[in-house]
Amino acid sequence: MYEDAALRSRLTECLETILNKAQEPPKSKKVQHSNAKNAVLFEAIALIIHHDSEPTLLVRACNQLGQFLQHRETNLRYLALESMCTLASSEFSHEAVKTHIDTVINALKTERDVSVRQRAVDLLYAMCDRSNSKQIVAEMLSYLENADYSIREEIVLKVAILAEKYAVDYTWYVDTILNLIRIAGDHVSEEVWYRVIQIVINQDDVQGYAAKTVFEALQAPACHENMVKVGGYILGEFGNLIAGDSRSSPLVQFNLLHSKFHLCSVPTRALLLSAYIKFINLFPEVKATIQEVLRSDSQLRNADVELQQRAIEYLRLSCIASTDILATVLEEMPPFPERESSILAKLKKKKGPGKVPDVDDARWNVNGSTEHSENPEVTNKSSPSLMSDLLPTNRPRPASHSPTMLSAGTMGSSHPFTDLLNLNSSPSAGASLLVDVLSDMSSAAPSDLSEENFSRFVCKNNGVIFENQLLQIGLKSEYRQNLGRIYVFYGNKTSSQFLSFSSSVTSSDTLKTQLNVHTKPVDPTVEGGAQLQQIINIECVSDFSDAPVLDIQFRYGGTLQNIAVKLPVMLNKFFQPTEMASQDFFQRWKQLGVPQQEVQTIFKAKHPMDTDVTNAKVKKCLL
Repeated sequence: MYEDAALRSRLTECLETILNKAQEPPKSKKVQHSNAKNAVLFEAIALIIHHDSEPTLLVRACNQLGQFLQHRETNLRYLALESMCTLASSEFSHEAVKTHIDTVINALKTERDVSVRQRAVDLLYAMCDRSNSKQIVAEMLSYLENADYSIREEIVLKVAILAEKYAVDYTWYVDTILNLIRIAGDHVSEEVWYRVIQIVINQDDVQGYAAKTVFEALQAPACHENMVKVGGYILGEFGNLIAGDSRSSPLVQFNLLHSKFHLCSVPTRALLLSAYIKFINLFPEVKATIQEVLRSDSQLRNADVELQQRAIEYLRLSCIASTDILATVLEEMPPFPERESSILAKLKKKKGPGKVPDVDDARWNVNGSTEHSENPEVTNKSSPSLMSDLLPTNRPRPASHSPTMLSAGTMGSSHPFTDLLNLNSSPSAGASLLVDVLSDMSSAAPSDLSEENFSRFVCKNNGVIFENQLLQIGLKSEYRQNLGRIYVFYGNKTSSQFLSFSSSVTSSDTLKTQLNVHTKPVDPTVEGGAQLQQIINIECVSDFSDAPVLDIQFRYGGTLQNIAVKLPVMLNKFFQPTEMASQDFFQRWKQLGVPQQEVQTIFKAKHPMDTDVTNAKVKKCLL
């Protein structure tokens, strides 16, 4: 309907009339009349927001909602804040939403209803940009000290995201995160303190400031354990940058960290022991003092096995390794590779799909603000295998309502093109076969054959393709030229067996001539809480547009279950880039003279192009 210009004009006229009527004084004082009027108004505003193409209407809708921010009715204030969150993500109305920042901040401080306060936090998060980021982050930190416990963790995640996303000066970012840990340490998740360490490691110009700031923070009589973790890691890596000051000499740094040791949990003590061995490399003058501590911890009979092992091995390493070897094994951490922020992924999971505004630009333009999916304690640029044993990952896997995808063990393949693929028959032993799918799947309601899940795999090869209350199906795919292999993982989420379990791939008659699909059989029984693996080998014979379907059958509780999942096998998976000089390219281009080598298709666009809207979006991308 909205494609027709006349209908679009008529609809715009109707929406303008509704907004005009909303400004008129009420003709009746009856509550029913007011409720009906507001219901129509909010539906009209929802339609304006949905189309997101009329700048004038969007701004007017924003101004109309602004009048409800101080309304005496709690429900109207709630709905106004919720609708303005969506308006804040539009390029046409974002600036108009920002004009109400003082009113929203006041609502955050004075509102009695916790749900309204939470919507105010959401709106501040949505309207934040470089021009007001410091003000909004400061207000959120101020509110955090007295915030309801039910929303503290969410506020912490949002502050951490905004501080990183809009950090022009990384000293401000470091100050903000350390202040965040000081104010709400119990609600600061592992992802937050991992993230600040990764950014400090990737930003050379902030490392000295971070070491100085965290050293000062640790001097507080009582500091949260997360602060000790950050302090131990940063001082272990960059304590030498502040060691020239007598007030933060190597011995002073060590004594400060060790004064917190016996008050911390086992994982934090393990991290501090790693910092101590780093100190031995950085500061030879404190080697004897630290060795005595390691010797004492290694001899404690009631000590944790992990701590005892670390103390013994670190002590032995410090005694037998030469200075050069020690410097190589314990050298400074390398920059972390760029990945999407796990803080943002955690917030998406907490809020649910579609509940986190303004997160499409998740890969922030921050040089070095990158993400690594493991505890930053694990990796070291030149460490031999010994160090990976000494420094195991302490990061717990994200909480999930389903079994974790585990290593599949050894998998053989007798298919003739296995060698052509040159793919190992199984991923490396002990490795996790599936990537962390937090950013793509949340703990949402069970799903069935979903086009949305299918489309997520256009540009990725790993993740969860299907999940309901009984079964989780994960994929790990590998492609090379015209050949591909998919590892399918079936996770039994129940405590009961799946019997007569079978899985096959079906294709249309046309697709069978375009794709050769070979499926390995699976065991007919899947134990409760267990995981089953299946290998599917695919050969692309010619171009195709359809997709094969994975059909699963099993018996659960005496009932036969049938599940059909479209496999994300697309033509682009078999593309392979080729590099060539311009001369070679044009030579090959001129050789394409056969009619079958040229294909051209012209089709009508699904929606007409609105020049103004297109120009506005292109300009926004160029900013």
